[in-house]
Amino acid sequence: MEYSTLEGSSGAHKKNLIKWKDACITGLVGLLIGLAIGLFIGNFDKKELGDGVFLPGISNKIIQDGDPAVSDIIMDAIKSENIREYLRDLTQLPHLAGTEANYRLAMELHDFWRQEGLDEVYVTPYDVLLSYPNVTDDDMMNRIELINATGGVVYQSPLREAILHPSENKSGVVPPFNAYSAPGDITAERLVYVNYGRLEDYRWLRNNTSVNVTGAIVIARYGQPFRGDKVKLATRYGAIGIILYSDPAEDVPNGSTSKVYPDDWWLPPSGVQRGTVGKMSGDPLTRGYPATETAYRYQQDSSEADLPTIPVHPVGYGTAEILLRELSGEEVPPQWKGGLNITYRLGGVLQTDGWTIRMFISTQSYMRRIHNVFGVIRGAIEPDRYVLIGNHRDAWVFGAIDPSSATAVMKEASRVMGNLVKQGRWRPRRSIIFCSWDAEEYGLFGSYEWVEQYVKNLAARSLAYINIDVAVTGNATFEPIGTPLMHTITYDATKKVVNPDSSESGEGIVTVYDKWLKRFPAPGTSRPLFRMAASQSDHAPFIQLVGIPSVMLAFTGDSIPGANPLYHTRYDTFHILDEIIDRGFKTHRAVCQVTAEMARNLADSLTVPFNVSDLSEQLQMRVTILDMEYGQLLRTHGIHFEWLQEAAENFSSEVIKFQTRADNINMNDPFAIRRINDQLILLERAFIDPAGLPGRPLARHVLFSHLDVNSYVGTTFPGLVDSLLKLADASEDETKALWEVIKQHFSVLVFTIQSAQTTLREVTTFMPDFQETV
Repeated sequence: MEYSTLEGSSGAHKKNLIKWKDACITGLVGLLIGLAIGLFIGNFDKKELGDGVFLPGISNKIIQDGDPAVSDIIMDAIKSENIREYLRDLTQLPHLAGTEANYRLAMELHDFWRQEGLDEVYVTPYDVLLSYPNVTDDDMMNRIELINATGGVVYQSPLREAILHPSENKSGVVPPFNAYSAPGDITAERLVYVNYGRLEDYRWLRNNTSVNVTGAIVIARYGQPFRGDKVKLATRYGAIGIILYSDPAEDVPNGSTSKVYPDDWWLPPSGVQRGTVGKMSGDPLTRGYPATETAYRYQQDSSEADLPTIPVHPVGYGTAEILLRELSGEEVPPQWKGGLNITYRLGGVLQTDGWTIRMFISTQSYMRRIHNVFGVIRGAIEPDRYVLIGNHRDAWVFGAIDPSSATAVMKEASRVMGNLVKQGRWRPRRSIIFCSWDAEEYGLFGSYEWVEQYVKNLAARSLAYINIDVAVTGNATFEPIGTPLMHTITYDATKKVVNPDSSESGEGIVTVYDKWLKRFPAPGTSRPLFRMAASQSDHAPFIQLVGIPSVMLAFTGDSIPGANPLYHTRYDTFHILDEIIDRGFKTHRAVCQVTAEMARNLADSLTVPFNVSDLSEQLQMRVTILDMEYGQLLRTHGIHFEWLQEAAENFSSEVIKFQTRADNINMNDPFAIRRINDQLILLERAFIDPAGLPGRPLARHVLFSHLDVNSYVGTTFPGLVDSLLKLADASEDETKALWEVIKQHFSVLVFTIQSAQTTLREVTTFMPDFQETV
């Protein structure tokens, strides 16, 4: 090589050298990028988990279940003595909705949640229409009177319940009344006994007797239908007023009125059940919308408010016995007889010549402010997914059983979870929201107004709602109600909680699940019975307005399922729980443990722990029952019942495919997990019809709701069943119109089930491919 050649090419050489360096750098960068992508993809496919799955700083917790050890830590930390002390404090004074006492409890709970480590605490107020009796002037207080032929009062119902225990001797006890009763001073010559005041009771009177309730005052015993439904039916059949009473058949079933409160939990003769007779769907003046400052409000006497138009008053069975003894007429059929030592008669004119019965009701309604309180534990990985636990705080009087037993349970669950967060020992994957509702007793006001206000957020983000209205009415068995997607979660939690009655362990009844299964086995299965949710408590708006899977938890007594003899009386006191029903508060602790474990499981599990098969099995079973009860009738009117059967079968087939796909997803792929979880979370929403059920725009779940004639009874296909039940009383023209409603709603029902199954399909293949032959 000649030097002259090298010398002459020095500039070109430098340029080539720079190009070579650039190429090396580019290649190296490309190699590093390729290596990073390879590692990324390799890590994505691995079954082993590592830090930084996608990006530096993103923990591998994004694809991990919560620590299972937290379950035992939470349950062990729950203390019976804490629940007892909370309950004692909560029941010191009456705390009716809209009163200063109930507002004070709201602020105390607000401060408690701040102190116990919850991340955020909120108070949400609403201005609603509440109803109160006159409490200042005895002459103006609600009462029932028997009047003789000369106009003299021969009997007047007690204005207040008798004080039977020192703990009740407090100011602020509201006299017995039915909220939203129409005010009035009415007198009638006829008093008619209508048993429970059910639809079938009025039909029996019409079809089997000459008794006419039009223009009469009727008297009905509490039980079975919701008291507001009793009033609605009495009005429909022409009664001018209705008296409600608690019969010993339900509230002293052992037949002895000697062993009652304060010595036992049975109702004494002076005990009177208060309660609303309005609709169970929130503030009557803002139906469907939150009762905020800017809300439009209907007039109280409008059809939209739909408030009762006849006087209503509750009495104890001591008063009822005096009134029922004055009834004339035929004896009632055996199934209408109660537990009083009298001859039950249908009634009509009173036995004593010239006597009449008077109802004087001065109840009035006023605008009052109510306050919900919320405590939030923010989720570590998915803070935008909510697990909600709720209980109402207001009570008709002291409210030890209803609702404060559950308020105390919720406080203890929140204390334990909040302290773990505060100590840095645990934070759930998803957010947990504790909800304290106000004015539930008036018609689920607090929960309905809040759900109406935040319906969009809740529909997009909520997993489930756990309701504990009354935690303990007895210690015989666990007795939840709920939607099918909550069944397996409840079974799993109760299997982990020890039976609070250790004396039963020798019989193999070791867990709460065992106790539940022993007392209420579900026919044809190896699992305990799970009753269907109705609309008697704060789970209703979550199910009916949004389609959020919900459950209500409670331990109940041994006599009548769900019985609470002292319900809504002044005798529902701390004394009855502390000294008679649950000494040591072991049963309260068990309910708290079940509640906390369910919330932890929902909040911490990587995949949402819904068993979709529970829903498909219930759907198919309920279609079969509907076919047995109404199938032939529907077919004779041109309805293709097989379409509903096919829709249910197709839904079940889609559930199997979905479950197979869910069982085989890549557990290292958070997006795949999120897709499956979203399908699980949103499935219940698919059964919501925005138009609502026929004639019931605020009941929107086409599968599960209460009957229109009984808010306490949950049913399947409520829109169909409601309309079918109306046929018996319908005129020819009404029958024709009803069948059009039934046919239209049947098509909605079939479509909704078909639509719901598509939500379980692969996210881009949810549509069928129809190719018509040309």
